[in-house]
Amino acid sequence: MEDIHRPGFKLGVLGGGQLGRMLIQSAIDFNLEVKILDPDANAPCKNLVADFVHGKLTDFETVMKFGQDCDVLTIEIENVNIAALKELQRQGKKVYPQPEIVELIQDKRVQKQFYKDNGIPTADFNLVEGREEVKALKEKLPFVNKLGREGYDGRGVQVIRTASELEDAFDAPGLIEDLIDFKKEIAVIVARSESGEIVTFPVVELVFHPTANLVEYLFSPAEMNPGLEVKAEQIAKGVIDKLGMTGLLAVEMFITQDDEILVNEVAPRTHNSGHHTIEANNTSQFEQHLRAILNMPLGNTDTKVAAAMVNLLGEDGYVGPARYKGLDEVLEVDGTHIHLYGKMLTKPFRKMGHITITDPDIESLRNKVNFVKNTIKVIA
Repeated sequence: MEDIHRPGFKLGVLGGGQLGRMLIQSAIDFNLEVKILDPDANAPCKNLVADFVHGKLTDFETVMKFGQDCDVLTIEIENVNIAALKELQRQGKKVYPQPEIVELIQDKRVQKQFYKDNGIPTADFNLVEGREEVKALKEKLPFVNKLGREGYDGRGVQVIRTASELEDAFDAPGLIEDLIDFKKEIAVIVARSESGEIVTFPVVELVFHPTANLVEYLFSPAEMNPGLEVKAEQIAKGVIDKLGMTGLLAVEMFITQDDEILVNEVAPRTHNSGHHTIEANNTSQFEQHLRAILNMPLGNTDTKVAAAMVNLLGEDGYVGPARYKGLDEVLEVDGTHIHLYGKMLTKPFRKMGHITITDPDIESLRNKVNFVKNTIKVIA
């Protein structure tokens, strides 16, 4: 375990959005000093730490300077300067997840090749350099077209079903992959400590927004065959173990119609699919991430109560100072826990917060989810 209580010990976090905000809330319990770097001068973390640095996450000198007085560095977003993190690591700083793993995951092309090379089940794919190469593969339609780099929250991913849509393919290095006929989309959060201890959270079931291509809500635990649940957790453990990664990894997967499990994508950090753990599990994903990167014993991840998490997205057609319509009505629902992210401005489909709903009765839980997602709206 790191000597986190010695004078001057400091954890540096690259990124000051909602994930950093919730990580700070767990860090307070450990009496950890946290330093934040973010390109937004008014990032959600700004007023939660004494040491907030405004600067670009992708600038070498900025990241180098930021890391000089940090003992351990971590990320809440993948789009960071890898060269600087490698140099800080060379200088003796602990950087988790390791820079070379973040670099691998930054590019979906490299990430998919890693799955193939390591026997990790995933959809068949072809690497492409641009639109013309996508068009040349029209016999494989329908398929998913992904940008290799810098896609997030559904951006940089599109489904191409017909030849007439090929003109809309991304004209940049990326890939196409088989469009999977799946029964469920699931996710497993898995943690691996510096000493190699590995623990998974129970499988969750994801429901995606029909147009924004990001998670609208989820249920925990997922309703699925126990054997498949064990298999999904084993796959997640295999991915983080083969990466040799220290930290928290979100592994998103498909369950196909014939009950195969395929890895879709991973994220080397705390993740939207683990927000419910704050209320619903013995250890939250944020506490678990801190335990992993500081080489503490990993926490018990058992589910305390069935839960759902509803993402609070900016309504389509509204841009400007955020207002929350229906908040009082939602607060009257037993078992609701609201987390707003401190973002002052809303825009269509921007993640402005989330609502966790806990209820031991699954049918009641589903009814509450429908009420919450139809009642609360983020407008301007």
